[in-house]
Amino acid sequence: MKLIVGLGNPGKKYAQTRHNIGWRIVEHLSLHLDAGELVKNDKFFAAVSEAKIGGEKILFTEPLTFMNASGKAVAALKQFYKIELEDILVIHDEMDFAVRKLAFAKDGGDAGHNGIRSVIDALGSDAFVRLRIGIDRPKAPLKKEDYVLQPFDTEEVPTMELVKERASEAAYDWAKQGLTKAMNTWNGV
Repeated sequence: MKLIVGLGNPGKKYAQTRHNIGWRIVEHLSLHLDAGELVKNDKFFAAVSEAKIGGEKILFTEPLTFMNASGKAVAALKQFYKIELEDILVIHDEMDFAVRKLAFAKDGGDAGHNGIRSVIDALGSDAFVRLRIGIDRPKAPLKKEDYVLQPFDTEEVPTMELVKERASEAAYDWAKQGLTKAMNTWNGV
């Protein structure tokens, strides 16, 4: 069994923000793999759907806590389903990457991302897989915490639609072929 988690914040106010790109990718992937819409599950502090890829069960998840407490949902699902750390993929926004870039990573710190910090703290480990989605850095005087809560600029929207498609394909490849093949295919594209 594998767990694919999209990080974001709950509520319409945040739906189209840069911080919620993980949610949008998980929703897209879930619908395209006939898992349907994610359904709220209070037991896991998340919305969840499931599908099979190559005969293996895949859970798609959006933590319904705010970003800073995302780990609560990830830990609850990991514990209940007895999922190994290497079978968890967390999709999140990445300011260190330009818009359009995406890349897999495993291990490592939180790089200042509060959602990733929460997941590391809740799991007691950083040995899960991440799919980092570029959102670029804010231009001064805009603060990082304000920037991530803004929608993409109008000219970035078509690019992000393409990124959503590519990231969904990348996550599918990870689930079907494993991290090494997914990294070889997608990192640096």
